[in-house]
Amino acid sequence: MAALAAGLLAGLAALVWARPVTAAYLLIGVTPLVAGIDRGVAIPVLRPNEALELVLGATLAVRWLVGLRAGQVPLGRPDAVEAAILLLAVTNSVTPLTTMAVRGQSITTDDLFYSLVLWKLAGVYLIVRSAVRSEREVRTCLLVSVAAASLVAIVGILQGLDLLGVRGFLAQYYAQFGDAAAIITVPRGGSTLSLPAATADLMIMNLAVATALWLRVRRFTVLYGTVVALFVVATLAAGEFSSAIGLVLGIGTLALVTGSLALLGFFGLLGTAGAVAVWPVIAERLEGFSHASGMPVSWVGRLHNLQTYFWPELASPSNFLLGVRPSARVPVASQATGWVWIESGYTWLLWGGGVPLLASFLFLTWAVARRGWAVARDRQDAIGAAGAATLVGIVIVAVLMAFDPHVTYRGSADALFALIALTAGAARRRPGRPAEDREDRSHIDGGRW
Repeated sequence: MAALAAGLLAGLAALVWARPVTAAYLLIGVTPLVAGIDRGVAIPVLRPNEALELVLGATLAVRWLVGLRAGQVPLGRPDAVEAAILLLAVTNSVTPLTTMAVRGQSITTDDLFYSLVLWKLAGVYLIVRSAVRSEREVRTCLLVSVAAASLVAIVGILQGLDLLGVRGFLAQYYAQFGDAAAIITVPRGGSTLSLPAATADLMIMNLAVATALWLRVRRFTVLYGTVVALFVVATLAAGEFSSAIGLVLGIGTLALVTGSLALLGFFGLLGTAGAVAVWPVIAERLEGFSHASGMPVSWVGRLHNLQTYFWPELASPSNFLLGVRPSARVPVASQATGWVWIESGYTWLLWGGGVPLLASFLFLTWAVARRGWAVARDRQDAIGAAGAATLVGIVIVAVLMAFDPHVTYRGSADALFALIALTAGAARRRPGRPAEDREDRSHIDGGRW
């Protein structure tokens, strides 16, 4: 088995070395299907998608170093988006860990793991950014993303409606911390991400991808229409109120950036039909308002946890300014998983890095939204479609951070940073200039456009 694994890794590395874009296709296509497998279940310490990212990133890094030494790789300056990604990672790792050391606080393994989360997403950006070199490859990446998301959507819908034994399958392989009951008894479509809100985010972003491609090619109407409808139904099957808000917001943003206001009526009909299709999931969520408190139990628990475990520590001026620690959870024996997580994205930013981390996230939101809008409006090809989806993705994440730390959600956050990377080269190109495009693509070893 060890020899077989070594052979497969060597073959994968050789393939990526010879054809770097394969790394982007694999990362974008495989991550949504395996991100919900818990650490240590299939691979020691890591999730399968994290192990894949490590292999792909290491191969591309060595290839880049060899090219750099040979003088074949031109070095470019980072733009505003790349500076924002770097700042986000630093202010969630180096800054809080240094602060803890100065304060004399013990740094746990949990702190170290959480401090790597945004570096992992930066790695996703770098892999896709360096591997994808042409508009055709961008299109293929988008189609791979839509295909993988379609599988996630089907599994999520079947899970929400408890059909074909999908819940049992997911409980066996995708249960977090061994908590299979959360999958079997809760009628929400967390699918292969094991997190309903993350699944909904992934659906909304790929809905934007499919719609933007559809508007540009004006072909395959039945196929694109079916895929878009599937994503709408899967978003509703996630059974999250915040995801319904994200769906409306994402559709509105997409209609605005594409200039196609007719989309509002089209998606309104799809939303109505989708609500009917997954009504058992929605009805179960609405029953939560029948409790004495007038709010679902999950909302009451969320507020209680914030008021009990997190907000009191953030009340200290020094903690508010510089953060408490990177770890976004506290151990609580009464919980099924043994932990209580921060269920508020902006609270998480202040907890994990204080004002510097919050400012870095706002800077990233501005830079990515600005680039996404410009690329979507300037280009009528697949890169323009990636720009529209990037804008939709960063808008829904920025708004839904009021509920949860969506910028770190497994699977959906990876998809967002991959989309951001797919628009990177367009910032250095002018549309409609074939000769210049050919000249730019001559610098392929540097991953430049």
